[in-house]
Amino acid sequence: MFKQLQRWKIQLVAFLAAVLAVATLPALVQPSAAATTIDFVTPQWVAEHSGDANLRILDVRTNPLDYINSHIPGAVNIAENTFRGPNGRLPVQFWQEQKIEALFQESGVNNDSHVVIYSDGNSVLGSTQVAYLLDRGSHSGRVSVLDGGFKSYTDAGLPVTKEFVEYSVGNFNLVDDDSVRVSLDQVREFVTSSNSGITFIDPRPPAGFAGETDVHIRNGHIPGAKNIPWPSFTLGEDNFHQLKSLDEIRALLARREVTPADDIVVTCTTGREASLQYVVLKHLLGYPNVRIYEGSWTEYSAQPDLPVATGRDPNV
Repeated sequence: MFKQLQRWKIQLVAFLAAVLAVATLPALVQPSAAATTIDFVTPQWVAEHSGDANLRILDVRTNPLDYINSHIPGAVNIAENTFRGPNGRLPVQFWQEQKIEALFQESGVNNDSHVVIYSDGNSVLGSTQVAYLLDRGSHSGRVSVLDGGFKSYTDAGLPVTKEFVEYSVGNFNLVDDDSVRVSLDQVREFVTSSNSGITFIDPRPPAGFAGETDVHIRNGHIPGAKNIPWPSFTLGEDNFHQLKSLDEIRALLARREVTPADDIVVTCTTGREASLQYVVLKHLLGYPNVRIYEGSWTEYSAQPDLPVATGRDPNV
């Protein structure tokens, strides 16, 4: 009888342990990275929705006086260059994840915020760079870039203000998604392999791509890269912040024999120029395999073992 009681106790303990393990299993499973969506929105859309409770507008212009003088109602100024600095080896690299998370939180970004980003001046790249960082950080809300930038917004006669918005610190929880980028070691493997299957796109100006400008330790481009300058995706001199139609961009990519089936790595000078083509290819056109080489030519050119090609792309 005593032995039966002991066996019963052992079985009961085992049963309760199994129940407890099942009950606590969800807490042990790490959440997967959320899918970020990035699109472009019109100035009229921003003006109509600037008061939405869940909208966070980021003014990423680099001169704070531009923001103080005039900005979109509800916008918070967080300069695009705030997200980058030296990493002990290279200049102008993205800060570590904890710092990037804190910067977005201090800007009032929540996990589910719809974030609208705009900039001004001679390029849209500051906006797409910040959008890329939200994608990299697995932001679960919608991310939008203001098509045409601040210029298109003001040219349309839409309301601006000098008043500063009051907001609370956000709760954005950054979950690093390393699938959106490649490392130097990966690039080294790609360029030394005879069958890597990688399509490198380099959006720098033709002179930089060709190695005609003496800027870096070594000048030129990754052998086999296609030079598709980033302004070719925009209206150019008319407005470097406004995209061409997606049909025009598709036609350009078709001429350059870049297809959705390609495994694409976009590489530029410091990762900033690459962000526009990354956003357009991956999020607007739905190309499934697009990554950024963040170190780009600044890092690559400093590696004496890696090959360098020079000369202009004849197809540009």
